This record gives sequence, structure tokens and C-alpha cells, in this order.
Amino acid sequence: MPSRKFADGEVVRGRWPGSSLYYEVEILSHNSTSQLYTVKYKDGTELELKENDIKPLTSFRQRKGSSTSSSPSRRRGSRSRSRSRSPGRPPKSARRSASASHQADIKEARREVEVKLTPLILKPFGNSISRYNGEPEHIERNDVPHKNTQEKFSLSQESSYIATQYSLRPRREEVKLEEIDSKEEKYVAKELAARTFEVTPIRAKDLEFGGVPGVFLIMFGLPVFLFLLLLMCKQKDPSLLNFPPPLPALYELWETRVFGVYLLWFLIQVLFYLLPIGKVVEGTPLIDGRRLKYRLNGFYAFILTSAVIGTSLFQGVEFHYVYSHFLQFALAATVFCVVLSVYLYMRSLKAPRNDLSPASSGNAVYDFFTGRELNPRIGTFDLKYFCELRPGLIGWEALLTTMDIIHDGFGFMLAFGDLVWVPFIYSFQAFYLVSHPNEVSWPMASLIIVLKLCGYVIFRSANSQKNAFRKNPSDPKLAHLKTIHTSTGKNLLVSGWWGFVRHPNYLGDLIMALAWSLPCGFNHILPYFYIIYFTMLLVHREARDEYHCKKKYGVAWEKYCQRVPYRIFPYIY
Repeated sequence: MPSRKFADGEVVRGRWPGSSLYYEVEILSHNSTSQLYTVKYKDGTELELKENDIKPLTSFRQRKGSSTSSSPSRRRGSRSRSRSRSPGRPPKSARRSASASHQADIKEARREVEVKLTPLILKPFGNSISRYNGEPEHIERNDVPHKNTQEKFSLSQESSYIATQYSLRPRREEVKLEEIDSKEEKYVAKELAARTFEVTPIRAKDLEFGGVPGVFLIMFGLPVFLFLLLLMCKQKDPSLLNFPPPLPALYELWETRVFGVYLLWFLIQVLFYLLPIGKVVEGTPLIDGRRLKYRLNGFYAFILTSAVIGTSLFQGVEFHYVYSHFLQFALAATVFCVVLSVYLYMRSLKAPRNDLSPASSGNAVYDFFTGRELNPRIGTFDLKYFCELRPGLIGWEALLTTMDIIHDGFGFMLAFGDLVWVPFIYSFQAFYLVSHPNEVSWPMASLIIVLKLCGYVIFRSANSQKNAFRKNPSDPKLAHLKTIHTSTGKNLLVSGWWGFVRHPNYLGDLIMALAWSLPCGFNHILPYFYIIYFTMLLVHREARDEYHCKKKYGVAWEKYCQRVPYRIFPYIY
């Protein structure tokens, strides 16, 4: 059996199929049967190449030096001024006048700009820079993919945003736009940069949540399940043996006044969100290079909300109304969520391709659930950011680097989670204790408080550490942390909380969830649905995160997993 020439993880140059262009790639694996190498290009594209289509990086540097010394046009004392014909240069017999050639080349460049293919944007591996054969990159005709290439490539959020930032250089010679003056060069570059980047829909086999059938069941199943839980909780004996609970008539669940109160609560939070107080920060770069601005004033909104509630109590408002109409509030929130989701999907149909989520699939049902548009905004009002933090979960501000913001679109999944599931399930223990009180001793109460604080410290510290590292990896305060370099140019934290387990923030979250459930006692399993569901949710979320990280970081992520073997629970999982 022939031995392989290149090792896994080695950075080489691979020929692009159907062309003579070689690009920097990373070796992922080798099939000893087919003798094909699986390689990864810098835009994330993975292909299988033959060994003779792969060259070591050093061979290109040697070829450059050799061709320089032996090129007939560069030999000193040579009387011949012959020049090898480049792809953009016509043969001598067909050479046109300078003016005609100039105009024709401009038209040709413009035609190439108008090729409706997604540009292949490459980023350097490791610490490599934007150079080829030791010379800086230039704008070239070959920067635009060949017209016969039919594949479209999805652009990751970490990709470069200007199509001419990294040119795609031919293997043997450098082809410059010698006959296009600087004015026309700028025009070509401007046209390339202005092209709309297309977000390639993900393949059917990569759909999450069980694909289209799965999200269809989730959208109908979760609201039904929520109401069954609440009805079970209101029974005198909330045992699972009494499932299903008696179902009320539909008219008993809907009350227009309750819907009005819910809208009032929502609009009050909108008003607090729009107040010009609190610092303004920038989010992570979008696919086109923009960085959206967010105002962080959740703490002020919490203080103002508390003041409004305190004033209402002083004025004699009975908040028992919320508990006695809890089911009606849940239905009002669900109806509002459905209307919002329809609006989000309809507006996404007119959104620019740059504004769509990387998880967009092209399937209407799936995209309605996961959300097509990444950051839907009305002016400066960010709908996703607001719904994530205000109506149901005030105070969670280290959000801008989470998967919800940088990857998931805003559709039914997040809208229902933010506006219905979080406020009505995360308060489920309190709703249970109203009808089924449980006396807790002082030692037990102290233990629960300590457990809650431990979970909060882990959750808050891990998220703060990750957020600070993503915003400024060179921060002197983080200099003690160990990292693993990746092919994207970014580093992975491998010490601190992120060297303890791979998702310490999830561990802290689950500890707090357990602390919230313990005051309910152990007479029924129903109040522990929160911690059971939350564990399943975070394990699934962790699996999604692992998939994306492995796809994005490749060998570096495998090294990180070897250094940090446990995902959430130390020595367990």
C-alpha cells in the first residue's frame, strides 16, 4: 500500500477542481482505499483531491525564484524582449490598438465583475499573512472565480468582507491589470465590494431539530405541552397518575382585557428600552463587515420596572390578578408570539441576502421556525435583542456573543422561547407553590441559597470571561489564560473556566435551575420538570455548538476536546 505524502493538519496548497489555481488548504484526512485527501479551504469548503493536485507551500516559493532567474524576458544582456502570453494578453498577430485594447479590457473586467457567483473568500491559516511567493497581493482578473464554476459557497461570519481583500492567484504567474488605469481599477474593486453576498441555504441533511417534520411538531407541541403543565399544576393532586388534566373550554382561556394588560407590559418595556441612558456597544462583525450598535440599559429598565410595580402596590393594585389569570396570560403571549413570527417571516422575504441568518435553509416551514433574518430592526430598535432580554428575562446583558445573536435568526423558535416559554416555565416553581406550599427548614434554605450563589458565580464568571476574550483577546487581564490557535486566526480558551469543562456557563445554569426547584420539596416530580427540561435543552444546545465549532475550527477543536474532555458535567459528561 503506497504511503501518504501529507499529514493530517498540514497546511499546503491544493488545486481548485477544473482550474489551474492553487489555494492554501488544510489536510483533514486521507482515504487509503481511494487515495484521496479531504482538504478544507479557508472559506470552509471541504473537497477531496488527488495527491498530484496538492503541493507543499515550499514548492511555490522555489518555483518563483527559479522562474525569475530563468525567464527569457528578465535575462540581462538578452536582445530578445519576448514575453510569455498571459490569459489577459492576446497573441501578437491579433494585437489591437492601445485604445481599443484598453476599452475591451475594461469591458471584460466589468463582465467578470457581473458574474453572479458568490466570491470564494479565503482567510489565512494561523499567522500567515496576505502574501503569495513573498509579494503583496494585487487586484487581478483572476480574483473573480472562473465562469464555468457552478458551486456557490456559504460565507462564515468570520470571513473577510471585501471581495478583493485576498486575491486568488494562478499557480505559475502573476497576471496584473496592466492596461487598466487606476480609475478603472477602483471601479472594478468597487463593483466587487458592492456585490451582494449570497447566503447558500444549508443542505437538508444538516437541518437541526429533526428537520421540517421536527420543527412542525415543536411549533404545535410546545404550546399544548405548556398548557397541560399549567393545568396539571392547578389540580389538587398534581401527580402524573392524574394526567391528562380536565381541559377547560376555549372561551375560558381567552380574555381581551388580559391581552390588553399583556400589550401594556410589552409597550412599557419598549419605552424603557428606548430611553437614551446606558452605554452603547458594538456587536460582532456581520457578513458584510458592519457592526450593529446596542444600548445596554437593562439594569435601568429593571429599576424602573420595580419602581412601577412598587407604586402600583402602594396604589392598591392587586397582583393576585396575574396568578388567577395565568392561563389567559399564557394564551395572550402565545397569540402575540405567533403574530410576531408571521411578521418576522414576511419582512425577511424582502431583506437583503446579507441580513439573513447562516442557518437559513430555503424551506418556508423550517425558516419560519428558526428565523430567516438574523437581526431584524425597525430603525434602531432591534427586535431580537429586545425580546431576548426585556419582556421575560431582564438583566442578562452578556448576550452579544451568544449563538442566539450571532447565528440563529429571529423566528418562532426564539420568539416563543423569549415571550412564552421563559416567563411561564421559568416561574413554574412559584406557580406550583401557591397551590402546593412546602415548608423549608433554615438549614435547607441556607444550603439552597449557597447552591444558587455557586451556580450564579460559575455562570456569570464563565460568560464574562468568554465575552471579554472575544471582544479583546489581547487584554492584559486575560494574559494568564492559555489558548489554542486555530486556522481562522482566532484562539480557543483552554484554561480558566473554559479549561474546566467545555461549557461552564451551562453547568452554572443547571446548578441554578436545581436551586430553584428544591424549595418545592419532593412530594411530586412536576416542579422538577424545569431542571429536567433544562438539562435536555442545554445538552442539545451543546451538541449544536460542538457541531459548529468542529466544522469551523477543525483540528484545533479536536485538540481542545483532548485538553478538556468533559462537555458540561465534570467526570460525568
